[in-house]
Amino acid sequence: MADFRLGSLVAEIAGEGSAVVMVHGLGGSSNSFQPLMAGLGGHQVIRPDLPGAGRSALRPGQPGLAGLVQALRDLLRACEVTRADLVGHSMGTLVCQHLAAAEPKLVTSLTLYGPILDPPEAGRAGLKERAALARRDGMAAIADAVSTASLSPATRRDNAAAVAFVRESLLRQDPAGYAAHCEALAEAKPAVHRAIVCPTLLVTGTDDPVAPPEMSRRLAGLIRGAVVEILPDCGHWPMIEAPAAALRLLEGRLKETTT
Repeated sequence: MADFRLGSLVAEIAGEGSAVVMVHGLGGSSNSFQPLMAGLGGHQVIRPDLPGAGRSALRPGQPGLAGLVQALRDLLRACEVTRADLVGHSMGTLVCQHLAAAEPKLVTSLTLYGPILDPPEAGRAGLKERAALARRDGMAAIADAVSTASLSPATRRDNAAAVAFVRESLLRQDPAGYAAHCEALAEAKPAVHRAIVCPTLLVTGTDDPVAPPEMSRRLAGLIRGAVVEILPDCGHWPMIEAPAAALRLLEGRLKETTT
């Protein structure tokens, strides 16, 4: 595994073979997909920290979701990737949807965990409030709130390591970068779903409060041929709460696109 740097953007790259690009969500990083890595032999796996998250600084002059999509496009170009299976989580699913709609020849498939269609108005207002809180008070209170609210009751009860993982992921975010991502989500527009032509797998949990099963079903109705998988007793972090099931579904999707 090696780090790849493109200006202020840092990505982890491991393995050889067809490209699998993993795009984390709000409060995440390249490490959000670490539980899935053992099953991805035979692929070149590219895991960026989006600008403003993890080890990547914000990119001046490229705000909003469009800036995140452009950062991913720039990374793939720099890595000389011409075809890739995209894997996204939460906010990262929006980045993947927009790139797949804009660059259909680039994207072989989509596997989206906790997929987001379009934040509701109440959610947009809450994201703006959270951005202000991060800038004012830092990440501690947000980390506690998100690690409680976004995980399933079963995870909170039975999987202290998963709770700690999510909390630590939030705590280590740069407050300004996290706030910028909150604002990007608050202003985000849906992708042009009719332009997405690749095989698409939508994975959510029965107890996902951010992207509940009904949202995945609605999204599946907009993307031709999309398939929905719902994991029991799982919240908004399938890769952390149900890694074996999340990996099994991803392996199945990748097998279909590489045979």
